[in-house]
Amino acid sequence: MSEIVYPPVIKAAQGLFKALDMKFRLEGTERIPRTGGAVLVSNHVSYLDFIFAGLAAHPSRRLVRFMAKKEIFDHRIGGPLMRGMHHIPVDREAGAASYKAALSALKSGEIVGVFAEATISRSFTVKDIKSGAVRMAVAAKVPLIPVTLWGPQRLWTKGRPRRLLQRGVPISIQVGEPMYPKRGDDYEQVTKDLHTQLSELLEKAQRGYPHVPKPGEEWWQPAYLGGSAPTPEEAEALDLKELEARKSRTDG
Repeated sequence: MSEIVYPPVIKAAQGLFKALDMKFRLEGTERIPRTGGAVLVSNHVSYLDFIFAGLAAHPSRRLVRFMAKKEIFDHRIGGPLMRGMHHIPVDREAGAASYKAALSALKSGEIVGVFAEATISRSFTVKDIKSGAVRMAVAAKVPLIPVTLWGPQRLWTKGRPRRLLQRGVPISIQVGEPMYPKRGDDYEQVTKDLHTQLSELLEKAQRGYPHVPKPGEEWWQPAYLGGSAPTPEEAEALDLKELEARKSRTDG
């Protein structure tokens, strides 16, 4: 597969990270396989997560093909970049085609990145996840690799203004133990186990994060750690309200 776009994009991003004096803490990256397919499953706290989740695979010299909503591919600037990096568009009205493309990539030895929560978690805890990532790993006979991110929400997340040029923001990237689901397993139980591992990894990153919010910045800290982010229940209500508003606009 031709890689004309992805490597230059990575180099440009790394140059920006250096200019902004970002501090990265990566743990468990040796768990990313150096060859063969894998499903990388990440939590979702910001609009930039595909950039940082992809960094988890760099020590293993791997590129991650992320599944992302079709609308990003329709953007006049983002679209050509996403296609050039061979990411996989997800059309909610044609989900079978997206699944088939992801399965084909996995079977050809690619790492496919999935945000199993589907949307950004406003509570900064791991939302409920569906069994699609598990089923995909089973169908392709590849491992599941849990990854959690903490810190990117400070740069750009749902309901907050973009602050992309902040300097010195620490970014934590945690890679968990690979999971090897197989045909005949209880997929719902495996999904629960995946959720548990993601939640534990995320809490470890949050509790070990080197910064605490300044006065007025408590929004980026989860409620269970004393922050002012919505609780999971409040976040669910906000997501439902947003969904209903979107549906109303579509119906109208």
